[in-house]
Amino acid sequence: MLFSKALSPALREIRILCSQTGAASSGTREFIISKYPVIKKHNPDLPVMIREATGTPARVFARFERGVEKHVELDNLSATEVETKVGQLLNS
Repeated sequence: MLFSKALSPALREIRILCSQTGAASSGTREFIISKYPVIKKHNPDLPVMIREATGTPARVFARFERGVEKHVELDNLSATEVETKVGQLLNS
């Protein structure tokens, strides 16, 4: 499992955006509930920001060293698919 170990030191920040109530963000909300504690347990100094706002499309941003920022869209994905997409983003 990707999140059961420390992530790359090149990773500086993770930002997760989603809607609090929108059906398209349900998989992202499930991912946050199940994986946030694991990520923070193994990466206590890594900022993981969660931003919820009505109507916001689900997506995750990763900021790496030297200001490089990448993101993936997560709308209408299941929690398992969200985990896969986030894993791919963090390993890119």
